[in-house]
Amino acid sequence: MCDFQTEEDFDYIIHAASIASPSVYQKHPIETLDTNLIGTRRLLELARKKDVKSFLFTSTSEVYGNVPPEMIPTPEAYYGFVNSFGPRCMYDEGKRAAEAYCYSYFHEYKLPIRIARIFNTYDPKLDTSNTWYGRVVIKFIDQALKGKPLTVYGEGKQTRSFCYVTDTIHGLLKLLLIDGLNGEVFNIGNDKEIKIIDLAYKIKDITKSNSEIIFQPLPKDDPLRRCPDLTKARNILKYSPKVNLEEGISKTVEWYKNIIK
Repeated sequence: MCDFQTEEDFDYIIHAASIASPSVYQKHPIETLDTNLIGTRRLLELARKKDVKSFLFTSTSEVYGNVPPEMIPTPEAYYGFVNSFGPRCMYDEGKRAAEAYCYSYFHEYKLPIRIARIFNTYDPKLDTSNTWYGRVVIKFIDQALKGKPLTVYGEGKQTRSFCYVTDTIHGLLKLLLIDGLNGEVFNIGNDKEIKIIDLAYKIKDITKSNSEIIFQPLPKDDPLRRCPDLTKARNILKYSPKVNLEEGISKTVEWYKNIIK
C-alpha cells in the first residue's frame, strides 16, 4: 500500500486500506500509522497526478473517540475526544491525520476528496480470529454456534451501531459518485444503537445457543457509545440503511453454519 505505484489512469480512487481491528492494530501500530499517513499521502498525490473525478477516503467513527451523551447521535460537526497517547491511538489518530491530509489537499489543490466515517460494518465472511468490538457480531456468532462462552467486556453497557455490509457499500458508492460533494464528510452506518450485552443475548436467541455469557475487564479507552447522526446522509445522499440487525445477523449465521459443518 505505502509502496504502490502505477502508470494507469483512474477516474475514481477509493482508499479503504487499513488495519481496523483493535487486537490486530495494537500488534502492528507502526504499519497501521504508515497505511493511514504515508499510504494516504501517496494516494492523494496519485489522485492529483491523474486528475480524478473524486477521491473517497474511508475514515471511521473512531475519530470521535469517547462521545459525551449530549452528542449522541453524533453529527459530523463533532470534533471528537480522542487519546493521542493510548492503546488505540495508532488507529484513531492515524485516521484523524489522514482526514487532515484530505482536507489540506482539497484546500491546497482543489482535489475532489470525500470522506466517509464508517460505523461498525459487519457481514458474512469476516475473519473470526483476532476479533474485538470491530468484529463482535461474527465473534459472538462463532462462540454461540460452537457452544463457547460469549465474551463481553466490562458490563456490556457500552453501545455500538451495526451496519450490514450492503448498506455500507450503498452509502459509499453514493458518496463517491454524486456530484457536488467535494470536501464533504458524511457518517455512513446504521443509527440503531444497541448495548453489547443485548447484542450477545440477541445472537444467543437467533442461534438457539446455550452458551453462557462471561465478562472480562473493559479495555482502556474503549468508547462507551457509538451511534451516528445520519441527518446529513439522509438529506443529501438520500441514504438510509435497509437491513435491520436481526436480518443481518440471520444472514451471517446461515453463512457461518455452512463453513463450520
